[in-house]
Amino acid sequence: MASNSFADLNERSDLRFRQTEAIKRMVNFGTPVRATTAEEPAWKVLVYDKYGQDIISPVLSVPELRERGVTLHLQLHSKRDQVADVPAVYFVLPTAENIVRICQDIRSELYDSYFLNFITAVPRQRLEELATAAIDADAVGCIKKIVDQYQSFLSLEDNMFIVRQHDQDPLSFYGINRSDAKDTDMELMRDAIVESLFALFVTLGTVPVIRCPRGNAAEMVAEALDKKLRENLRDTRNSLFSGETAAGQFSFQRPLLILLDRSIDLATPLHHSWTYQALIHDLMDLSLNRVTVRGSDAAAAATTAGAASGKSYDLSSTDQFWQQHRGSAFPTVADSVQAALQEYQEAGERVKDLKVAAGEDDGTALMQNTQKLSSALGSVPGLLEKKKAIDMHTNLASALLEQIKERKLDMFFDAEEKILSKSSLERPIIEIIRDADAGTAQDKLRLFLIYYLMIPGPGMPDAELDQHTEALTAVGADISAVKYLKQWKAFSEMAAPASRAVSSTAASSFSLKSMIKGVRDLVITDKNLPVTRIVESLMDMTSSKEVDDYRYLDPKVLRQADGAPKSRAPFREAVVFVAGGGNYIEYQNLQEFCKRSNGSKNVSYGTSQLVNANQFIEQLVRLGGSS
Repeated sequence: MASNSFADLNERSDLRFRQTEAIKRMVNFGTPVRATTAEEPAWKVLVYDKYGQDIISPVLSVPELRERGVTLHLQLHSKRDQVADVPAVYFVLPTAENIVRICQDIRSELYDSYFLNFITAVPRQRLEELATAAIDADAVGCIKKIVDQYQSFLSLEDNMFIVRQHDQDPLSFYGINRSDAKDTDMELMRDAIVESLFALFVTLGTVPVIRCPRGNAAEMVAEALDKKLRENLRDTRNSLFSGETAAGQFSFQRPLLILLDRSIDLATPLHHSWTYQALIHDLMDLSLNRVTVRGSDAAAAATTAGAASGKSYDLSSTDQFWQQHRGSAFPTVADSVQAALQEYQEAGERVKDLKVAAGEDDGTALMQNTQKLSSALGSVPGLLEKKKAIDMHTNLASALLEQIKERKLDMFFDAEEKILSKSSLERPIIEIIRDADAGTAQDKLRLFLIYYLMIPGPGMPDAELDQHTEALTAVGADISAVKYLKQWKAFSEMAAPASRAVSSTAASSFSLKSMIKGVRDLVITDKNLPVTRIVESLMDMTSSKEVDDYRYLDPKVLRQADGAPKSRAPFREAVVFVAGGGNYIEYQNLQEFCKRSNGSKNVSYGTSQLVNANQFIEQLVRLGGSS
């Protein structure tokens, strides 16, 4: 049985590119796709389960699949008709339920031939079940390939991934920290993350050095991943890393894997966002790079009668405006949308002027203007695509601006930044909570939780805490989250250090320019968040009280030492994984850190679950209610 390794792809190392190439190769029946080939792709049917669909969705669009010969893409457990003389490419988990359905397809002779691609390694028992079904149906020759793809992660950005989109509760902060969690629950969580990280490094074609704190879920994952990597390296005949560049076991070319637990920083997931991508995730329904504007926001973003129920947009990697401004502060995005629209309008006016000139001139002038007009008309399809993107971002920015102004989110962001940087507040927290015109109950709860977390030691005096919780209850907030954080602060072995107070990174043209008035033009600071500080210390191999006790695991070293080597070159590549939930604020802060390094560092960010502040508070409420 074949396995999929891409150690030979040296031209690019980002996660999404590697995974995209893997999926393209899979769809092409396991053979590399040549960009220069003029051959027509073979037509085929793509069959996936929900996990397989989630993996493909962010990296290949339906038109891109069609370009590669996929005429139909269907759910494995849906009702599917027989398609004679057409091969089928399967991309599924090797679960008992999926294997049964594949066997049923083989017996029913649904397709001409079968290329079976499993997201994770298929167990021997499942292989025997497939073999039995093929023999019974006299269809052994129809099964062309069985491949372990090792693709159990979802690439949302070039350098960002999650374990999975569905059934995330066991991998969440709640799932890891609930009081009734059994050992088997924790083992399932550990195994799911280990499987995903193992697949990630198989796809990258390299073995990482692992660092992690002691005594939490991150250490549990680190030990299990180290063991899995060692076992694979020992099996020299079947090692998935046999093609890795051998530059020495202490080569700086190897990446650093930093495993962290969400409890390392609980304030950042609660922080009100001020960058474009993080705001969309915070205020809208964003899933697998598809954003849906619903409710009152739909009125701002919709121009058709049917859009009241919600309008959806794909945030594509080919969208230049999105790639350039997703990490920008919101006022900058609003200005850039207007500038892009003005540029488009000017380009349209130039085409109109050339049309008029071509109709009036004669002779040499006519020929010159005709040539210019022909060139201008050739750019029209590109202009139309640009206009489509501008309209989308105008609608999104308008919908965001409506919520920012209605809830005074700029005020909350500014107040939280001051709390995190230990600056003086313009108004007491209790006064903001009681202000009927300032935000929702959830906004006020987020602000207070950050304020409470940043108080050193066990927290504020009971009388003061009661005063704040009574005010929160009066505005309709669920204070179960406060109850949990009080217990968490009391029983946490590590008091939050003072250094944790770090700031986070946070329609038509006329509407944005006029509507933006009244919203603060707040500046996002260049300070590193706690996760970024840890990454910087570990990549540079510098001493820091935050990381001095971190474990050092190298799967390539036979005898494992307890600490890091005394002398070692800094790491240029790192993968950071946060167990218990991550967010776009940390991801963007890490990318800004890489930009400031002038290309000397590249950091990828992964998490067991991508959550916005409201989702994270829901988990804290559940923990507080069950404690």
